[in-house]
Amino acid sequence: MKRAALGALASVVGFLAFVEFTSGVLQGYYTPMLTDIARHLGINDADVNWLEGAQLMLSALVVPAFAKLGDMVGHKRMLLISTALTGSAALVLPFTDSFAVFLIAWALMGFYVVWLPLEIALIWSRSRRMEGRSIITARAAGLLVAALELGAITGALVGGALIDTLPLTAVLLIPAVLIVVCFFVILFGVKESPEPTGGVFDTVGLVLISLALICFTGGLSLLRLDGGLVNPWSWAVVVLGIMLVIPFALWELRHHDPLIDVRMFRSPALGPVFLTAGLFGVSVLGAQAPLSTFARTDPDVYGYGLGTTGFATSLIIGIYLIAMIAGALLFPVIARLTAPRLTLIGASTLVGIGFLMFLPFHDTYTQVIVNMLVVGLGSGALVAALPAAAASAAPATQTGVATGLTNSVKTVGGAIASCVFGIALLQGAVSGTAESTAGSFSGYVTVWVVCGATALVAAVALIFVPKTAFTDRAVLEAAADPVVR
Repeated sequence: MKRAALGALASVVGFLAFVEFTSGVLQGYYTPMLTDIARHLGINDADVNWLEGAQLMLSALVVPAFAKLGDMVGHKRMLLISTALTGSAALVLPFTDSFAVFLIAWALMGFYVVWLPLEIALIWSRSRRMEGRSIITARAAGLLVAALELGAITGALVGGALIDTLPLTAVLLIPAVLIVVCFFVILFGVKESPEPTGGVFDTVGLVLISLALICFTGGLSLLRLDGGLVNPWSWAVVVLGIMLVIPFALWELRHHDPLIDVRMFRSPALGPVFLTAGLFGVSVLGAQAPLSTFARTDPDVYGYGLGTTGFATSLIIGIYLIAMIAGALLFPVIARLTAPRLTLIGASTLVGIGFLMFLPFHDTYTQVIVNMLVVGLGSGALVAALPAAAASAAPATQTGVATGLTNSVKTVGGAIASCVFGIALLQGAVSGTAESTAGSFSGYVTVWVVCGATALVAAVALIFVPKTAFTDRAVLEAAADPVVR
């Protein structure tokens, strides 16, 4: 009986691995061609962060709603809906050279960010009667992240090679076709999670948190406009977004079935996990575009950068992603030998060290690759560990919400970083060479310092997590006393 249940779960993980492979392609495919996309749309390198920031803003909005609906009506159903929306947006990109249209479609592709938390919640739900539930979920998360990074490697290598040989329209059409295939894989290969919680959707809560996120991320975008940093209205919108979290939290505390049980943020196990996810988002999401454009910057013209081609840039990304695969697969092994908490601390530390290594070592191709190997090992472990840790520490009725929150706060962290990094790169470029499309070296130093520092702060925060957190012992204790403190 156990063997049959494990076999059924393995089959589901196999199909979900293809979904994450597709997600990885989307995350890796476009990175080597960001400079080409910028030239196609007639924008500067620093403006590429608008694409990233817009997608992160939408992602922050949709994850809470889709995660909660996954718990209520079924995780597979929400996977299908998000895949359909992602595919529709991807089909727009090849057929426009308008920055505004491209920006909207690019943002709508952000629906794919709900895939991994929904999948982890589905696996946690399907394994509810199995022994060693936490380690099973951790292993499955590691395999899914390995598939994700393999897809990212494939996407980066293929995207980097194709952008040097094919028209941009043809290159942009390929991932859209893959998403369509992914939709049918989910439709026919994945079974729905058992026993959805049902209930009435917290529409008021969604409106309140959406207004808060729109104001906050919108204010960050206003700060990036010319003169935005000295415009009091830009800062006022940011502050309004932060203040709107208060009525949302008060509403959720009173609601019998809240969109997000804000009490989870007070949990000694979940609170530091959410903080780590937000700080991790700074590097894993906010630094993607700057790392790509730094590699493509010609050192003979600007005095910094590597001057790589699209394919050479994709090789850097590919090696980084191989390190992430290794980190994701090593996570459950090391967690079992030591403890999940210690593994998370070690992973965050590696990310911090790797980015700070850029300060003295950034002049050669080899130096950048070594730095990214260190960052990749830690990042891969964190991508796998954070949703699995959230699932094991969350109340039974909030699994999808908890795993989704790791992505939401990671996305918010990435959105903040995208704004900060965009301002840093643009401000330096304007003061240096006004007609240049390249970012400034001081801006890139800012990226490395901020990414390194936030990762080390996350490592310190995780020290205060209870020693037995994210283990089966903790799950049993939560089952006996399910109230999150």
